[in-house]
Amino acid sequence: MHVYIVFAHPSIGTFCSAVLEVFTAGLQDAGHTYEVGDLYRMDFTSEMDLKEYQREVSLKPDVPVTDDVKAEQAKIDGADALVFIYPVWWSDCPAKLKGWFDRVFTYGYAYFYDDAEERHTRIEIEKALVICPAGHTVEDLEGTGIAEGMRRIMLSDRLLGVGIKEARMEILGGMMPPDDRRRDTNLKKAYELGRSF
Repeated sequence: MHVYIVFAHPSIGTFCSAVLEVFTAGLQDAGHTYEVGDLYRMDFTSEMDLKEYQREVSLKPDVPVTDDVKAEQAKIDGADALVFIYPVWWSDCPAKLKGWFDRVFTYGYAYFYDDAEERHTRIEIEKALVICPAGHTVEDLEGTGIAEGMRRIMLSDRLLGVGIKEARMEILGGMMPPDDRRRDTNLKKAYELGRSF
C-alpha cells in the first residue's frame, strides 16, 4: 500500500516529528511505501485567494487550479491511503492544514454535483488515519466534548464527506510540556499504528 502523509508542524524536532518518524518506521516494517508532504517545509500557501474563491463558488470544475494544488491532488491520486499528523491547537488542526483542505479539496475534485443534484467525488481513497498529539489527556478531551467535535469536523466532514471509505482518529494525549511521562507510550502507539496500517 502507498500512503500519502500530510504533516503539519512548524518546528523540527518536536514530539510531532518523533511521531512521524516512528509511524513511518512502522509503515516500512509492514512493507508499505509512503510520501510525506510537510506543509511547512514545502511553504504551502494556506490562504485561498480571491481567484480561487471565485472558482469555488462558480461551481465550474473546468476552471484550472494552481500548480501547487494540482501537485497535491496528484499525490492523493497516487496513494491508496491518507494519513494526517498534526498537533491539536484550539481543538483543531493548525491553520496551515485547514488551508490545505480549503485549497486542495476543490470543486470538481473532492466534490461536484450531477444534473440530478447528487454529490460525487473523484477521490478514490479507501482509508485515512488522523494522528493528533495533544497537550490535554484523551480523558480531558473526551470529557469536555472536544474530542467528539474534532472527530466530527475532521472525519465526518473533511474525509468521509468527500468519499473516503474509512477514516479514524487517534489522539496521543497528555503531551503538555514539560510533562513527558506519556511520551514513550504514545510513540509506541504511533509505531503500532504504522505497523498495523
